[in-house]
Amino acid sequence: MTDDARWFLRRPSAESAARLFALPYSGCGASMYRKWPRFIGDIEVVPIQLPGRENRFREESYKTYEALADDLVEVLLPYLDRPFGLFGHCGSALPGYETAVRLLERGYPMPTRLFISSQVAPHRGPHGRFLEMTDAELAEEVHQLIVELGGTPRPDLVELSLEILRADVETNKRYHPAEPTRLPCPITALGWDQDVEVDHRLMDSWADCGETTFRLLEGPHYRFMEAPDDLLDAFVTDLTV
Repeated sequence: MTDDARWFLRRPSAESAARLFALPYSGCGASMYRKWPRFIGDIEVVPIQLPGRENRFREESYKTYEALADDLVEVLLPYLDRPFGLFGHCGSALPGYETAVRLLERGYPMPTRLFISSQVAPHRGPHGRFLEMTDAELAEEVHQLIVELGGTPRPDLVELSLEILRADVETNKRYHPAEPTRLPCPITALGWDQDVEVDHRLMDSWADCGETTFRLLEGPHYRFMEAPDDLLDAFVTDLTV
């Protein structure tokens, strides 16, 4: 397997009209998108596999979102030959934004749309109760997350996932740009009306990062993993050009 192939569960199709690159939620790998369709109309969903998890477990996780974005944009570049979006939920929304920043800085193609779900703008963070949790408390969250994904939370799986989640939380803590880079591409900020992790009303400062459309979707924090219709509709509406 070539180096860039490790970043994908499957290589992007040459037949898609547009691509949606989806970063995995904190503590998870790309397989967390197993309930999502491969195609939303003619938009291909392309889950990104990060080091330090699943088939890349032996690789070291990134310590900063900036370092992650440095490498990710080079991997994505050959596949930015058609309209594309970036999606991230909660902790993974921030490296999604930082990836868009790096694309801008390097003069690479920009996303048609950056999708930010359940996260405050970078200059208002870091934010979230995960940042202050003990390992025991995070283990409880891992247990719930595995159940939400349809798995069985065996002790060894919980322990392994906890290690990944702790590393992701520490990376999140390090990310706090003093001033945001304003992007030339539009942003869709997706809030969830039953989300107890990130109140959707805290997402208004994404307007400082670029032209922003705010959408309030139905459900709690983990609802996005089920690929609900209103989320898929938002992708079709905002990524269609």
